[in-house]
Amino acid sequence: MAGVALAGSAFPAIITSNRAFAGVNSETLKVGLVGCGGRGSGAAKQALSADPNVVLHAVGDIFRDKLDLSLEGLTKVHGDKVKVDEGHKFIGFDAYQKVIDSGVDVVILTTPPHFRPEHLTAAINAGKHVFCEKPVAVDTPGIKKVLEAAKLAKEKNLSLVSGFCWRFHEPKRASFGKILDGSVGDVMAVYNTYNTGTLWSYPRKPEWTDMEFQLRNWMYYTWLAGDHIVEQAVHSIDMMSWALGDVLPISAVGTGGRQVRTDALFGHIYDHFAITYDYPNGAKGFHISRQQTNCENSYAVETFGTKGKALVNCARNTHEIEGANPWKYSGPNNDMYQTEHNELFAAIRNSTPINNGEWMAQSTLLAIMGRMAAYTGKKITWEDAMNSTEKWGPEGVISFATPPPAMEVARPGITPFS
Repeated sequence: MAGVALAGSAFPAIITSNRAFAGVNSETLKVGLVGCGGRGSGAAKQALSADPNVVLHAVGDIFRDKLDLSLEGLTKVHGDKVKVDEGHKFIGFDAYQKVIDSGVDVVILTTPPHFRPEHLTAAINAGKHVFCEKPVAVDTPGIKKVLEAAKLAKEKNLSLVSGFCWRFHEPKRASFGKILDGSVGDVMAVYNTYNTGTLWSYPRKPEWTDMEFQLRNWMYYTWLAGDHIVEQAVHSIDMMSWALGDVLPISAVGTGGRQVRTDALFGHIYDHFAITYDYPNGAKGFHISRQQTNCENSYAVETFGTKGKALVNCARNTHEIEGANPWKYSGPNNDMYQTEHNELFAAIRNSTPINNGEWMAQSTLLAIMGRMAAYTGKKITWEDAMNSTEKWGPEGVISFATPPPAMEVARPGITPFS
């Protein structure tokens, strides 16, 4: 697919100057929310706090109860900025397009990841600025659509801000800045973890179709979430990539499976992963993630270089370097979720668009690559991952009557790579 292959070096945020949005720089910015769950509601709250002249204009979800609950909470916090009349409350699988077409300037995309490439493409095609939650896709075809949308956003001078929130956290910016400046020397290994407990689930109700049940419990289905290495632990993988300068790996090998969370309620995803990434300069990335209750938790990134070690512990808010250049972060501890939106709306107002598209796609594909290695038991090269044709999810238009894809728990050594 010409024009979308990732290059071999770094993926910084692309910032260019333009005047495309100058016509509304002093006007009210209208926000549309697509996906009214907890993360979407939080993102909308932060968007409404990011600029004094912004309103929530339209919302969309496939579930009316989610939409109503979201608006109720947002109205309590931002009553004067919630300007969503009944005609701008959209329900259904096409709600995203109705939000985009409703006259909004900025679109927040926070549905399950399966839908992200389609929704992002539609928003950019329509000339909207976008806040796009992570991960950005669940398979390589989706990644390629995201890269095409990111390229188009750059051509249109639109801002595309990622939900990889740690890249907006000042202690992390300072810590990884030190690593990239050489404070630990040449980086030879990065060990990262996302070991946590189990998450929420909803028991089935008699009136739910198979599709509605899976959508209500979306994080337990690879076609919707990408498995937890892609949906959740991708944060740690993104920080690993950050520490390594966002260069591309050569290959990945790994393992994973279901030891504890085996009930049918939890779909067919794994409850643990262990992946090793090999990089061109001989460096290695080691990723461990787990969703198991009553186990030791860890959410950290340790970077080992020729001159020292850097520790970033997300759970304990620790940021320090040991070795030849000792250092400990002592600056401000910002609300990274709010900073994402502050910087997005400032970019819109100042006509200096931010485009996180390439690195957010790369970090997502790194996690997908790890899942591929664990599911198949094979070594997966970056070229393998980029050339994969495996597409998760049903084809065509989805409705609650659509049968979900027939899927089984992956078995390493048996499940093929495609």
